[in-house]
Amino acid sequence: MPHRSLRATVVLLLVILKKQPSSSAPLNGSKWTYVGPAGEKNWSKKYPSCGGLLQSPIDLHSDILQYDASLAPLQFQGYNVSVEKLLNLTNDGHSVRLNLNSDMYIQGLQPHHYRAEQLHLHWGNRNDPHGSEHTVSGKHFAAELHIVHYNSDLYPDFSTASDKSEGLAVLAVLIEIGSANPSYDKIFSHLQHVKYKGQQVLIPGFNIEELLPESPGEYYRYEGSLTTPPCYPTVLWTVFRNPVQISQEQLLALETALYFTHMDDPTPREMINNFRQVQKFDERLVYISFRQGEEGSEGRERQCATRCLFPTKETVSFGDWLSPLAAKEPEHIQEHWRMSYWSPPSVFSMFSRPWREVQTMTLKYMDQSAC
Repeated sequence: MPHRSLRATVVLLLVILKKQPSSSAPLNGSKWTYVGPAGEKNWSKKYPSCGGLLQSPIDLHSDILQYDASLAPLQFQGYNVSVEKLLNLTNDGHSVRLNLNSDMYIQGLQPHHYRAEQLHLHWGNRNDPHGSEHTVSGKHFAAELHIVHYNSDLYPDFSTASDKSEGLAVLAVLIEIGSANPSYDKIFSHLQHVKYKGQQVLIPGFNIEELLPESPGEYYRYEGSLTTPPCYPTVLWTVFRNPVQISQEQLLALETALYFTHMDDPTPREMINNFRQVQKFDERLVYISFRQGEEGSEGRERQCATRCLFPTKETVSFGDWLSPLAAKEPEHIQEHWRMSYWSPPSVFSMFSRPWREVQTMTLKYMDQSAC
């Protein structure tokens, strides 16, 4: 299809979708919310599974982790969607949701194939940008992306699979603030078209795999639940170890663009803090595809730099709060300081955790072969 014709079709469909009436749906959001009388604390009254077993999200900490050598990298089939295939982006009253093509699926969750259904995000608010659902050793990330799949070998569709054994599989991507991410802009640039519940827009396809982090073969795996009502405990979770980065501006756009409510609601509510609290994780294990103690892709690079460089006593200046013994014992420096570095030999800009002042140290090689 010629580009001009495609562009005209997209514009026409955008106008049609935006003009769809929303007044027939109930006002003031959906039947469940994150706060208030229909909020998370009361979900179990209407949705019993929300107060049951195997609930998600959870905190991923060392006491519950067990290495499993059989966990192989996943294969993402059909994730590279042509720009000529239009995807439906919608505000569903709980998040921004992108409906995915039926020919997208993941392999590697033996013995079944899991077909993609949709993806959506969870986030906090502009004053407290810590809206991930899963946490790592108690740490919240800025946001979290979920790519939801259903077992297409056993069940005909997502609805049928959602409350069945081995029914669902969700990929979770932890998101932190950092560099701008053009791949996420392929969603975020359309948020203004789906500000209110029920609004939809068709957007050009793109490579969904670009939303995943580096080294996707490193992940956490456990059996859990949907993190929203009805909270069915039918989800095989894959939480990627390494986060992706988006810019502060991109995160702010996500935190401020959307509403839980319809356009004509007399009491509009901003779509913020749409994440469930961490759940109890009794008598379960989380299996990991990497060995504990090994750094992730970014951590290995940082560890290599700090291992191969050593501060010279002559160039170290210390604040009152840092012992001069650190000049002799580099592990103390690694413990008390946060570093940003360049290709050696170099000057490290080192910032104390209390952010009291900045110090500069000249470093030299200790053992280049260690890298």
